Amino acid sequence: MESRRDVFQAIADPTRRAIIMLLAVSAMTPNGLAEHFNSSRQAVSKHLQILTECEVVSPESRGREIFYHINTQKMTEIEKWLEQFKLLMSRKFDQLDNVLNKLQNRKQ
Repeated sequence: MESRRDVFQAIADPTRRAIIMLLAVSAMTPNGLAEHFNSSRQAVSKHLQILTECEVVSPESRGREIFYHINTQKMTEIEKWLEQFKLLMSRKFDQLDNVLNKLQNRKQ
């Protein structure tokens, strides 16, 4: 049974996050990306495969080269999720502040 990768698995790895940052600037080939890392082209290709499966990047053939582009729509989905999470955490911290303020006022 094949499991579908989650976008958060894609961005969990620091090398993949670095690849995303590089592709945010410009489309690149696997060889071009590999030049930025202390790893083989095959290792970079494995990261690109995962990023492609998660739809974070997409390949485009240009002659004999394959250029990878960042999928801005997928990155927007991540951003929306993070914004919801930040809002939730902000509310939790506000609730905690209220509890702490009440406890502080009782001591006085």
